[in-house]
Amino acid sequence: MKVRKAIIPAAGFGTRFLPATKSQPKEMLSVVDKPLILYTVEEAVQSGIEHIAIITSRGKSSMEDFFDQSPELEQFLEEKGKLDLLEEMKRISKLAEFCYIRQKQALGLGHAVLMGEEFIGQEPFAVLLPDDIYDCPTPCTRQLIDVSEEKGASVIVLGETDEEGTRMYGIVKPKKISERVFQIEDLVEKPGPEKAFSNLASLGRYVFTPEIFEGIKKTKPDHRGEMQLPDGVKFLIGKQPVYGVIYEGIRYDCGNKMGFLEATVSLAIERPEFSHRLKDFLKSLEL
Repeated sequence: MKVRKAIIPAAGFGTRFLPATKSQPKEMLSVVDKPLILYTVEEAVQSGIEHIAIITSRGKSSMEDFFDQSPELEQFLEEKGKLDLLEEMKRISKLAEFCYIRQKQALGLGHAVLMGEEFIGQEPFAVLLPDDIYDCPTPCTRQLIDVSEEKGASVIVLGETDEEGTRMYGIVKPKKISERVFQIEDLVEKPGPEKAFSNLASLGRYVFTPEIFEGIKKTKPDHRGEMQLPDGVKFLIGKQPVYGVIYEGIRYDCGNKMGFLEATVSLAIERPEFSHRLKDFLKSLEL
């Protein structure tokens, strides 16, 4: 079955970016001139997604406004002859059909995904975490969808990590199927290097069969009372094959300040209007 729907969990407080996120969602912080949430939505749409549910919380209404039409702004841009910007504003408002679901309590990533169950129904679907920007020749989510449609199974994105990464990400126990595709035999969240199954980490993109909802419901909340998505994946692994795909491209972890800075510089250098001047500026710093 074609993957048409996606869930984007965006209800967190963004405490790593305080004070910038005191009065605006972390997902609306801009990398160059685009907010994080737009990079995520564009990846989903370029992967063939048509319907997107964004899981929000109190104080996140600016995301709804961002993807809505703005007649006053459009009229202003038209009157000023700023037609390129006008077309861009219209494009953003027509990217996909959006649904916004309020997560009233911060009960974990698994709970955030579970809130989209009614929206998803009995279809396979994608989950994209907006902390990550993937700069790939083929959109990262599309890479997963291609394997999911071939295998008829759930698929998660994998990437190689170092010892520090084993303390930050879920680490999989992989069984090699091909050069980039693995069957996932187990998954442990943030195990540290001593207990890590491998150097392959789960990195914020998923395509699930709807059975993941049953898995989330049957997992026990952790010590903080939160329902964690990796526990739902572990349940799924016990019921049906789950695969992992090593992505082709570049990933920026914008969930931390260093990754956010790296994304800003790297993506700005890719833009013709900034590239030469930015490179000259960086050289002038004599780093």
